[in-house]
Amino acid sequence: MKELVIALVGQPNVGKSMLINSIANARLHVGNFSGVTVEKAEVSFVFHEHAIKIIDLPGTYSLNDYTQDEKVTKDFLENEHYDLIMNVVDATNLERNLFLTNQLLELDKKMIVALNMMDEAHKEGICIDHEQLSSILGVPCIKVSAATKRGIGKLINRTIDISHFPHEKAKLIYSDVVEEEIENLSSFLQEKNYKSDFSYREISVRLLKEEPKMYQKMHDEPIWIVMLPRIRDALNHLYLHYDTKDSAEIFAEENAAFAKGAVIETVSHKKSISRSVTEKIDALLIHKFFGIPIFIILMWALFQLTFTLGSIPMDWIDAFFVSLGNYAKTIFGNGELGSMIADGAISGVGAVIMFLPNIVILFLGIALLETTGYMARVAFLLDGFFHRFGLHGKSFIPLVTGFGCSVPAYMSARTLKNNKDRLITLFIIGFMSCGAKLPVYVLFAGAFFGKESAGNVLFLIYISGAFIGLFAAKFLKLFVFKGADEPFVMEMPKYRLPSLKLIWHTVVTKAIMYLRKAGTFILGASLLVWFASNYPKYPSIEAEYAQKIAMAQTNAEKVHLQNEQAKILLEKSYLGVVGKSTDVLFEPIGFDWKMTIAIESGLAAKEVVVSTLGVLYALGSNVDEQNESLLSEISKQIPLASAVSFIIFVMFYLPCMAASIVFAKETGSYKYLGYLVIFTTAISWGLAFIGYRITLLL
Repeated sequence: MKELVIALVGQPNVGKSMLINSIANARLHVGNFSGVTVEKAEVSFVFHEHAIKIIDLPGTYSLNDYTQDEKVTKDFLENEHYDLIMNVVDATNLERNLFLTNQLLELDKKMIVALNMMDEAHKEGICIDHEQLSSILGVPCIKVSAATKRGIGKLINRTIDISHFPHEKAKLIYSDVVEEEIENLSSFLQEKNYKSDFSYREISVRLLKEEPKMYQKMHDEPIWIVMLPRIRDALNHLYLHYDTKDSAEIFAEENAAFAKGAVIETVSHKKSISRSVTEKIDALLIHKFFGIPIFIILMWALFQLTFTLGSIPMDWIDAFFVSLGNYAKTIFGNGELGSMIADGAISGVGAVIMFLPNIVILFLGIALLETTGYMARVAFLLDGFFHRFGLHGKSFIPLVTGFGCSVPAYMSARTLKNNKDRLITLFIIGFMSCGAKLPVYVLFAGAFFGKESAGNVLFLIYISGAFIGLFAAKFLKLFVFKGADEPFVMEMPKYRLPSLKLIWHTVVTKAIMYLRKAGTFILGASLLVWFASNYPKYPSIEAEYAQKIAMAQTNAEKVHLQNEQAKILLEKSYLGVVGKSTDVLFEPIGFDWKMTIAIESGLAAKEVVVSTLGVLYALGSNVDEQNESLLSEISKQIPLASAVSFIIFVMFYLPCMAASIVFAKETGSYKYLGYLVIFTTAISWGLAFIGYRITLLL
């Protein structure tokens, strides 16, 4: 008969010794661990023809090396033979006890959690959803009372069952910033096909924890030379995010946050208890009735601020680039070179940089909400709401990230361990309007609704896009990615003052990325659009109109002829040919061929939509100096119904090329990218058609 060896682990005063006596109806055999004065307690007994040996390890608050008890317990768990861990926790103080539980989960051993002292928990009005807690931790949690012996038989039976089943990994998940670095290191080890007895994730976690044994082991490996810079970058990211260089402190905070989130999800109190300041704030901010309205009001205020403050420097930037374009023409002349630089490069890039203040304000607001700890509360708050639409509560993080950029949003969906939940989230991230779409919204909102209403319109665009995304998620859950819902736990950090250093790093990084696009990719796209809109040349048409303009009697007649010439040449250009060849697909939703070209150019990058419109409409009517503003041209040349349709289409159609490639990688197959193309195109075209027709009726 093979003996089942159980390592009994728990914090001091959780009733481990009483539990063993209740299980085995025998006294402990007490001795010392080899070489130390720490007591070693164990008991052997037979339960339903199963030989069982329980080793009661010294009570410890954590698996550190601070005390001799901790050293003994940690050394035994890492180096000695046993079949599984039985973690005893105090049900009346679950959050504190789960701190050790999280560290035990990191050992990746078979494990069961005994929720002891349930009799006392009931007296205190504490209710624990042990099934939900089991789902969150990924290991069985059994309610027991060593004092009354309730649940003891179930605990032992379940322990024996676990010993016979194959080992399944626990569900310990860290915050997004830590998970991102774990994924980066794990992916690198996988690319290098690194051979080890440890999993790539376990190696990555230990490296981020700066464990000396793991560093010593890898130091002698050839991979260390190229691995070290990546480890440094990962650690520097964590140091900056947590404002400390103590990795033990970082992971202690992670474990505490996970424990707090698990308790919030699984523990309720029938009796009132005194609350901390944080709990009092949470009582309001994550209130089941007031929480969501408060969040909506905060988002509304952020978008109002984004447009109102952002519009002030926009006019200055716009005037600067207009002047710069005119100055370029005085240097390079009004010929091809001058037109390419002024109407192509400067006009296209300027149309994008003009919206940098809006981008900065939006990122600043989101960074403030994240660093104070509020965003984690919103994720918890929206969990029940999200489940109605087939989404996981933790989907909130990648969806909110999607308001900044779809690329990191797709990558952050890795924290969703259930494949169906992750795929649904990935498919609707594009419905959260990224920062690159903001210039399009600001341009059209300012042109058609005025500055006094533009902030409200902007807020409506973002909120409606998010709601349509939720209904799309419900559709996918019902008809495509069917399956049971996964339990939700979100790390609940303490409220803290905003970290100016971290906010500065976040905002500056995003702004630099935006400007880098404007100075490289968008510059190239603008020049390409300029070339396609100016070639091929038609000397006969130009000569004919030159003669007509020379014979014109009034200045207004000359302007009319110049605009007519520009329109004919544009329609006959390469860009006009492409636009008109696909225009039939977009005519039902009110697009002209210029709008069609702008939408198609946005498949490369959404910022290019504005730069394309800047190049195209700079060649249209009213090209005198007083009407060179793109906003003015848009409002004059595009009907309101077409503008509404255009905004709706931009809200929902396929993300940029870079994001699409990342989407394909995260889903694991390019077939899903094909599905995304069909899915987003059908929704964007259909909703744009409805919006266009309703606006025409109104």
